[in-house]
Amino acid sequence: MAPDTPPPGNGEFDLIRRHFLRSDKALSAQVALGIGDDCALLQPAPGHQLAISTDMLVQGRHFFPDVDPVALGHKALAVNLSDLAAMGARPLGFTLALALPQVDHGWLAAFSRGLFALADAHECPLIGGDTTRGPLNLCITVLGELRTGQALRRRSARAGDDLYLSGQVGEARLALEHRRGRPWTATLPAAALPALQRRLDWPEPRLALGRALAGIAHAALDISDGLAGDLGHMLQASRVGATLELARLPVPPALADLPPEWQRECLLHGGDDYELLFTAPADARAAVAAAATQAGTPVQRIGHIDAAPGLRGVETDGTVTDIPLRGHDHFDGTDRPGIIAA
Repeated sequence: MAPDTPPPGNGEFDLIRRHFLRSDKALSAQVALGIGDDCALLQPAPGHQLAISTDMLVQGRHFFPDVDPVALGHKALAVNLSDLAAMGARPLGFTLALALPQVDHGWLAAFSRGLFALADAHECPLIGGDTTRGPLNLCITVLGELRTGQALRRRSARAGDDLYLSGQVGEARLALEHRRGRPWTATLPAAALPALQRRLDWPEPRLALGRALAGIAHAALDISDGLAGDLGHMLQASRVGATLELARLPVPPALADLPPEWQRECLLHGGDDYELLFTAPADARAAVAAAATQAGTPVQRIGHIDAAPGLRGVETDGTVTDIPLRGHDHFDGTDRPGIIAA
């Protein structure tokens, strides 16, 4: 984005100036140069590394055409900040590449309002990007920093580790299935629907928890494609397996009365939760609890890491069953149809 001489009207530079160019006061100390040149310049603190993540949201695949643009602005940045949280990083700034079918200033004003509300809350300024005409497509790259050697990685889970989950999962999937008109969601009480929709549209990145776990947790990732599927990525990268104590999985009230098979589907294979899944040594339980309290984020120990590969679930009666490591794949086509998590 380089708005040196913005033309009047609905041109690209006018769009940027009107909706995305902000005062230099919005920049953090680590941003030496923001929007206005061919590149932004960042200056990480001494002894720190850069953490970089990119996510794309495509209309019709990741969000419905009639989604609230304020919520969409929030979510577009939130899903990227969640990746920083999973690494234990602090945000520095982000870029935005935006394809628009046409210029709609009302839509853009609402979108940027949601975007910047979350950006300001986490001191993560917009530092560059691009705009073009095309089908509605949002691509954000977020940059953060963390102390050298303290990144929480997927490949660091160890046999004997406890397995933890922040918050709750499953509500976003339930909101999505209700929006699709699934018959098994018809009995959901009307009073529960706004909160469910908020879980789908307004995820909260667990940045404070991720940073509090630095030096405590062994491995971490954020849950975007379902608990079992994303856990599978960790297990594969770490060359280990895991056992879930299924009774320990927090069940949100809205899921409590679902048919058992759909409750299990939402909990294990849901998606769009953006909670943190992490491992820590068994002797660090007090430290994990203290980190959760410091971050103001509930965590639940839901199982443990095994040397044997695969994922197993222990039922309340002690029965052990294999759990498929199934999550969302944008090109696979074998998981679940329709609009799915980013």
